[in-house]
Amino acid sequence: MEENETPISEDDWGAAIAEQEKADADAAAKAIAAPPVASASVFQEFSGKGPQVETHNDIDFILDIPVQLTVELGRTKIAIKNLLQLAQGSVVELDGLAGEPMDVLVNGCLIAQGEVVVVNDKFGIRLTDIVTPAERIRKLNK
Repeated sequence: MEENETPISEDDWGAAIAEQEKADADAAAKAIAAPPVASASVFQEFSGKGPQVETHNDIDFILDIPVQLTVELGRTKIAIKNLLQLAQGSVVELDGLAGEPMDVLVNGCLIAQGEVVVVNDKFGIRLTDIVTPAERIRKLNK
């Protein structure tokens, strides 16, 4: 305790608490007696017709965001000793079958399936089935 401070007795604390309780009770009584009325200037009438927003402008914000597109031919598990033995020309057998649709993933999420094509000596994929947003959400919930 500093030199300027006077000690507070229990009677002072009791008086302060009683004063606060009386103020709280008075405020509650006033609230019950006269409930607040909303003025027309505070709340506007809801007509259901908000400002018209151009949705094509909203999507422009995300069009340049890069995502990772992956075409998955298949998967396999391999022991480390077999992995270390791989050399140029080695063949790794995948679980996907020849002619089976390939999975197209965006950031790890399946969005489509397709078949491999060759265009100008480059591999590509022709989309044959697009996963609907409802199917994607259903798969996320599993």
